[in-house]
Order: sequence, then structure tokens, then C-alpha cells
Amino acid sequence: MSLFRTTLTVSAVLLLTLTGCNKAENTDLIKEKPNDAASLTVAAPSTKGALGLEVYKSPTCGCCKGWVDHMSNAGFSVNAHDMGDLQPVKRSQGIQRDTQSCHTAVSPEGFVFEGHVPAKFVKRFLAEKPVGARGLAVPAMPVGTPGMEMDNKFMPYQILLLKTDGSTQVYAMVANAEQQY
Repeated sequence: MSLFRTTLTVSAVLLLTLTGCNKAENTDLIKEKPNDAASLTVAAPSTKGALGLEVYKSPTCGCCKGWVDHMSNAGFSVNAHDMGDLQPVKRSQGIQRDTQSCHTAVSPEGFVFEGHVPAKFVKRFLAEKPVGARGLAVPAMPVGTPGMEMDNKFMPYQILLLKTDGSTQVYAMVANAEQQY
């Protein structure tokens, strides 16, 4: 990854962390449960089946709602928690700053999915359950990812494998929008 792209990614993450996503809200996408922003613990993951996800997001983030809709349409049972401060969740899940995005999802088995990871790759990860892995991340908010659609614009991106030792490696490269589905 080039220094410019790394700097851009880190800047976007910091901006999101401080301000939350401002993409216009679509409030009819999902029923959401409020959550105590001061809580330092993550709610117990849903037991509605292997495709259940607990999603922690900002109440004002429209792109997070778009991702939740994408996951619901792909067969996931999503329980969204609106929180003013996502850092306690990210810390409790071991999400490093350089892999952060605008929302964090946790499976019933405790696997974590950070950011706009396409449902196709979440399903593949859950089927494979790679040894030594704890989840996947799409750092920052690449244009064109599920929930981040902007006209026909698309930014190629990497999906990172989050390892239990704290390191990462590339899990998949997504070069065009069609590869996400």
C-alpha cells in the first residue's frame, strides 16, 4: 500500500471516529435497538443461527445502514446497536486503529467483521473458519463497497484477515464492484 493511500486511509478512519458518517440516513432499512454508549462490554451475540450478527454503529451513519441492509438481503439476521462512541467496542474486539472503519459486527461464535466487508466474504470466512483468524476488516470506507455506493464509482480495496496474534494479512483483493457479489 502506498504511503499516500495509507495516510488517506488513516485520515479517513480518524475523521470517522471523531465525527461519524454523514451519509444521508434511510431510517426504514432496519429496526434498531439503542445501546448505552458508555458501556464497555459488547452485548452477547445473537443466537438466531449461524448467520446472525450484532452490529455496533453510529446512529447517524447512513452507510452503516446500507451495509446492514446488504447483509440482511444476503440472509444475515442483523441486530443493530446505535452507539455514540464505538471505541469501547473496537477496543474490546481488538480492532487496531489501522484496520478500523465506521461499524463493527460480531458473529454468534465471536468472529469480528470490521467495516464494509461484503456478505460473500463473511459467508466464505464463516464456512472456512481459518485457523488463527478472528475476523475480517475493510479499513476506512472505500467508495463502492456495500453501503458506500456512489453512482458508478468504485475504489479497488483489500479485505484483511484479522489474526488472533494481532497481525493481518490480505484475505481477498476486490478489483471491481462485480467481485463483491
